[in-house]
Amino acid sequence: MMRAHVGDWLVVPPGPERGHERRGQIVALLHPDGTPPYRVRWLDDDHVSVVFPPPDAHLGRPPAARTTAGDVPGRAR
Repeated sequence: MMRAHVGDWLVVPPGPERGHERRGQIVALLHPDGTPPYRVRWLDDDHVSVVFPPPDAHLGRPPAARTTAGDVPGRAR
């Protein structure tokens, strides 16, 4: 059973009825124990919806931050 926290990322892989992977941040839990459904803000369109994740969904990390060439995290320029 999936148990999430506010701030976790929900990853829904592509499937027969879904053309592409979707990622969204969980912005609210509807059950205090972290079980579905979740209120999710989707990255691709910034839309917020209540989601019952499909069985192939999983909790993941946010997309990696893009850095420009020469940027080193934690180092001042």
